[in-house]
Amino acid sequence: MASDLQSCVGKPVHVVTNDGRHLLGVLKGYDQKTNVVLDESHERVFAADAPVEQVPLGLYLVRGDNIAVIGEIDEELDAELDLSTIVAQPLKPIVH
Repeated sequence: MASDLQSCVGKPVHVVTNDGRHLLGVLKGYDQKTNVVLDESHERVFAADAPVEQVPLGLYLVRGDNIAVIGEIDEELDAELDLSTIVAQPLKPIVH
């Protein structure tokens, strides 16, 4: 997976962690263990009874062993989302 990340460096990405967190930011770098550095990052917190909350994080390091999925964000589609109208159940943590 780490070799596939080269095309995403400098672009906005969405990281879903094993504990169900949604982190978004600009991929600044990564290493052979898929540890990633996100800049201008924030977390989207989903709840069943409240709209999506965005928590600013700034520069953020995510350990590779805690990453479930990484994907590039389509900035135009993401900008069209009205997060104040989205209500969803949070993801459950992955249990090994």
